[in-house]
Amino acid sequence: MNTWKALQFMVISTASFTCMNSIIKYLDSFHAFELVFFRCIGSLIICITYLKVKKIPMLGNQRKLMIGRGIAGVLSMALFFSALKLIPFGTTISLRYLAPVFAAVFSIFLLKEKVFPVQWIFFGLSFLGIVFLKGFDLRVSTLGLVLVLSSAFFSGLVYIFLRAIGPRDHPVVVVNYFMIIATFVGLIGSINVWIQPTGYQWLLLGSLGFFGYLGQLYMTKAFQIAEANKVAPMKYIEAIFAIIVGWIWFHESYTWLGLLGIVLIITGMLLNVMVGRKKASNP
Repeated sequence: MNTWKALQFMVISTASFTCMNSIIKYLDSFHAFELVFFRCIGSLIICITYLKVKKIPMLGNQRKLMIGRGIAGVLSMALFFSALKLIPFGTTISLRYLAPVFAAVFSIFLLKEKVFPVQWIFFGLSFLGIVFLKGFDLRVSTLGLVLVLSSAFFSGLVYIFLRAIGPRDHPVVVVNYFMIIATFVGLIGSINVWIQPTGYQWLLLGSLGFFGYLGQLYMTKAFQIAEANKVAPMKYIEAIFAIIVGWIWFHESYTWLGLLGIVLIITGMLLNVMVGRKKASNP
């Protein structure tokens, strides 16, 4: 397996997602629902075109589960976009990575899966990072924190739906359900708050779907050619990219204690991924 190539793909993927989220934060005058609409309409067109060309049935087999995944996904996305407006860029990205904590809790009760005791220690480490961020970074408002943690909550639920769906439906069919639901919800939700974009704003809004699709594409490519336990941790470099972009583009700065909080969150989640993969391969 070409691990080095996979790591290159993950760098492209995380950079693409960072570009997408940076543009969303920059367009903070637009309502979250309008941003959801523009984020998803481009990817929806790409998904439908792919399914048509490959002659893959769009309805799939597990429709209720895919609808559930779509609803949880659009709630997570809208809450995350709202949080981006209120708290620093790198902080928002880092807090979103708490989704595996919620996924672990859901998996115990809904999928009857086992969470290893050491993983709870790592989860606790990440929550300690939240305490550092909220307590020592005054820019992290209570509302912003609630929004991004709620986003992580629904993102964790997305993981459970995807696990339940499994390989019985084509991945593009699953993504297509999400894009259809998110595009519809984004359009309906933005009717009363719609802001007409200017010339360059059309270009930025139109790029959201492109960067989102590029990020998904190269992440998929990476997981196809290398072991998951070697590829998955690379996803966390998005937080580093976000801190750099926040510093350069949005003129954000961080105290040492704030940075320590971010490091604790990422470290806890990274250790959780590594131990979880190791336990899974050596039961």
